[in-house]
Amino acid sequence: MTRQDGRSPDKLRKIKVTKNCSKYAEGSCLIEFGDTRVMCTATVEENVPPFLKNTGTGWVTAEYGMLPRSCKTRVQRDKNSGRTFEIQRLIGRALRSVVDMNKLGERTVKIDCDVLQADGGTRTASITGGFIALADAILKIKKESLITQMPITDFVAAVSVGIKDKEFLLDLTYEEDSKADVDMNVVMLGNSEFVEIQGTAEGRTFSKKQMDSLISLAKDGIGELIEIQKKSLEGLKI
Repeated sequence: MTRQDGRSPDKLRKIKVTKNCSKYAEGSCLIEFGDTRVMCTATVEENVPPFLKNTGTGWVTAEYGMLPRSCKTRVQRDKNSGRTFEIQRLIGRALRSVVDMNKLGERTVKIDCDVLQADGGTRTASITGGFIALADAILKIKKESLITQMPITDFVAAVSVGIKDKEFLLDLTYEEDSKADVDMNVVMLGNSEFVEIQGTAEGRTFSKKQMDSLISLAKDGIGELIEIQKKSLEGLKI
């Protein structure tokens, strides 16, 4: 099966990472998954949420939003929707999974993921690009001697997979995702351990064998994404 954009079922879209896309952020990148484009910026603040004050440990959190004309029809500027909260909590969980908060010290790194253009996979692109922005920011504060030890413990990336017309697909576009019988988002570390798996049967149920095939497909795709991250972060030693 050849997909509408010419890819085979097991291929990622063209991935492009443009670092330092923000003049002021401590870390930033524009990440593109085909026609999906997300600007990820990292801000380092010398404070932590109240529940972490005087603990000596830090925090990593994320916010996510879609620009009004990131889609075919205008999207309302709504940071309070359930979907927005769900996605930014997912991004935050994913990024915290690879940060040693004790080594980060009593400071917060905030990752802002702003969708400039959406064509499926905005949350997975946000996690993948958000890690690059996070790592760049931490490399910067380490260079400035604000921290003495590297708190990042591994790479983390994410990708979507699904079943459409009985075909197993990697990295779905919006059109594919909207018509898929099964869609899944997978978040995985560089050591092949999983942070989160979100899977839903839209048109029909799926078997464990099918789920295993989808996870295997996602694992291969995430491996490619982590190699792209490594090339973008040559100064990061884990």
